[in-house]
Formats: sequence, structure tokens, C-alpha cells
Amino acid sequence: METSRINNKWLFAREGLPFIFTGCALTSLLIYMGFLIASVAAGIASAFVLFFFRDPERRNNAGPDAVLTPADGTILKIEHLEDSNNPLGEPAMKISIFMSIFNVHVNRLPVTGTIKKIIYQPGKFFSANLDKASKYNENNRIQLEIHDSRKIVVIQIAGLIARRIACWVKEGDNMIAGQRFGLIRFGSRLEVYVPDNIRITAHPRQKVKAGKTIIGYLS
Repeated sequence: METSRINNKWLFAREGLPFIFTGCALTSLLIYMGFLIASVAAGIASAFVLFFFRDPERRNNAGPDAVLTPADGTILKIEHLEDSNNPLGEPAMKISIFMSIFNVHVNRLPVTGTIKKIIYQPGKFFSANLDKASKYNENNRIQLEIHDSRKIVVIQIAGLIARRIACWVKEGDNMIAGQRFGLIRFGSRLEVYVPDNIRITAHPRQKVKAGKTIIGYLS
């Protein structure tokens, strides 16, 4: 577990530091050289990068049976999968969430539990709002086991521009609902697979915030 990132006290994710420092240095250099228009453009770009990597502190009052959204963004689909041909290996509900470049991209765990398995899969980079991104894109699969031995799977999926998935947890870590666990750069998608006996309260096109919005209940 990368404790410094999971318990981040900064206002932005540390993955953004190289981009932020580079942007600030370039802006300063252009100002020094007298290229005012270019320096304004570089300054705006630097401000956007800082905005993109923001990591606000969040608290929630959700009860222990609440399932939180792992990502900021918009719910694309909620599907009932009747067979076991899915990452959960049993009948499940699948919630797909699209993160635009304007959303906070730090991901948070939906429930309290133990990280049982992490599987990284290289792949393509289709636009994250397309269904084929779920099947073909680079992704990172995290399987959580909760107190009653039920399992929940969260999948980080890279998008058209995204080229790096960051995962800060490891197998065996005991985690609390709402804790940070990773980040994806510049537009992406997250999917949550939960057993079909979990009550879903979210709906398609709903705007959600990681670690705060409740998407369902364990009982």
C-alpha cells in the first residue's frame, strides 16, 4: 500500500507533479524570453493540469452497508448480468462510470474490505465512453472481499487520451470505503461489478462523486 498517496494531504495527486513543474518552468522561461502570448498559453495549460490532478479531501456519512461510487463522473449504464461470464464469476450488477477530463480522476474504494486480487491487462485506447472500451482497452482489475465473503470487482479502464493507470494498493491490503486507491490520466472509465443481491439506488446519467455518492446498499 502506498500510504502517502492513499492518505494524501496535498491539494493534488502527486502523479501530477512532473507535469505541473514542467508547465510552470516553461511558463517562466517564456516570460523571461519575452514571449508573452506563448507564456499566457503555457500558463493556461499549466493551470488546467493543476486542475486535472486536483485531489480534494472528502468525507461521507454513509453507513457500513453503503456502496460508494469509486469515481467522479457520469453513470453510463447499469446492467444486470444473469450468467457468470463476467469478472465477478456469478450473476452480477455492472455499473459503468465515465470520467471526462473535467472530473477529479483520483479513484476511491466503494466498500470496506480486503484486496484479494489485482490483475493488470494491457490493451487498446478506444474512447472511454464507448462500450468496446470495456472489452478491449488497457485496464486494471481489483477484487475486494467484504466481511460476509461476498466479492466486489472494480476495473480501472484507460481511455482515448489516458496512457497510464496508477494503482496504489496491493493484494492483502485491508481498506476502508472511500479510501483512495488509484488514478487514471486524462479521461477514462471505471466499472463496478457487485453481486446481484445488492440493492442498486443509482441510475443512468446520474452525476457522481467518488467516495461520497451512494450507488447501492449491501443489504
